[in-house]
Amino acid sequence: MADSKAKPKSMTRAFSLCALAYVIALCVAVIVVYALGDRHPILIVFTADIAATLAIYVFARMFRNASFYDAYWSVAPLVIALYYILVAASGDVVYIRQVVVVTLVFIWGIRLTLNWARQWRGLGHEDWRYANFRSKSKGWFWIVELMGIEMMPTTIVFLGCLSLYPALAIGTSPFGVLDWFAIVVTAGAIILETTADEQLRKFVGANPKPGKIMSTGLWAYSRHPNYLGEIMFWWGLFLFAISADISYWWVVVGPVAMTLLFIFISIPMMDKRNLERKPGYREHMKKVPALVPWFSKK
Repeated sequence: MADSKAKPKSMTRAFSLCALAYVIALCVAVIVVYALGDRHPILIVFTADIAATLAIYVFARMFRNASFYDAYWSVAPLVIALYYILVAASGDVVYIRQVVVVTLVFIWGIRLTLNWARQWRGLGHEDWRYANFRSKSKGWFWIVELMGIEMMPTTIVFLGCLSLYPALAIGTSPFGVLDWFAIVVTAGAIILETTADEQLRKFVGANPKPGKIMSTGLWAYSRHPNYLGEIMFWWGLFLFAISADISYWWVVVGPVAMTLLFIFISIPMMDKRNLERKPGYREHMKKVPALVPWFSKK
């Protein structure tokens, strides 16, 4: 009985500390924004983003838990979107595109954050990838944590959020066909990722036998349908960007970086872990493609 009471208290403390970390990170970012004055909004966002990441890093080091950073992936874009639309936007920007993009970004970000919160088990729980890095890097983990676990994802998310600048702050092209296509891609990505996450949650919640492979629902056609949804989301934002102002075509660097991250880092790490823990996973890899169902392996 005492343990059941202690657990909610420990979780409340964990989430309170995590919330405090993000409030402080936001305050640090606001200070940086004011300090930079009339610099270019993209430069301001990048500098504030780095400063906020460092604030989260301090908490992660204090409590020896790199998972303090996990929610940053889905929270930072919400703040960036609000900055572009409330502070940096010009008077000629297309209002309907602003509303649509911000709505989609907030639906994506809130859902992903809640999905993380539902899985996090408190200060004693750290993502298995971070735990592996900690054990392998030993005394050098502080630099691995700073550069690999926090700064690298922050930079990639920042690149992905470049699409928000033309879409929310300066884009004056009329709302048109490409925007409707962007809605289909972005909303479809959110639905795909949500469905995949819910299917996986129910699978894990059913306490499957050790080594059992998730191969039903969307997972029967793609080994990582949740990653596919995430990649699609950032490409959807890019479509909004070029519809708003085609001269900002170069923000394609964002979704490209996201795609490369998942293809060359996230997917190989997950597949390697499953190969080590699930005897039939190698055969499963031969039958089910990593991302897009019709790119099946021979």
